[in-house]
Amino acid sequence: MKLTHINEKHNPKMVDVGDKEITKRIAIASGKIFMKKETKKAILEEKTKKGAVLQTAIIAAIMGSKKTSELIPMCHNILIDGVDVEIEEIENGFKLIVTAKTTSKTGIEMEALTAVSIGLLTIYDMAKAIDREMVISDICLEYKSGGKSGEFKRN
Repeated sequence: MKLTHINEKHNPKMVDVGDKEITKRIAIASGKIFMKKETKKAILEEKTKKGAVLQTAIIAAIMGSKKTSELIPMCHNILIDGVDVEIEEIENGFKLIVTAKTTSKTGIEMEALTAVSIGLLTIYDMAKAIDREMVISDICLEYKSGGKSGEFKRN
């Protein structure tokens, strides 16, 4: 279907946050990557060709959070106060949890979700020579606070 015009109702816009209050905001996001047992073992023993997978994934997640507004078209560029990345062992894989903080006029959920995605993709990239059947799943917002909409906590 050829788009012949874009009317005001359907015109993409970046939300104006100029009049919003500056508040402390926190977002926690998580995601999982599942893999073969031998892949997990190689990662834990740091026996992959590309080096220390989990440490690199942590750095990649932090870097990803800082690039969010360059990747998501309508996402505001915000100052990030801090990003904490945890990796937990789960059966047949790992769970990556990111806590991102800002003092801003808009939320930091997208930065936390992007960080999780980039961290998990880094694990995949660094271990794909061993296992191309890895599955990334369950990327979600676990918690957020601050701003007009208040607190959200996943059940």
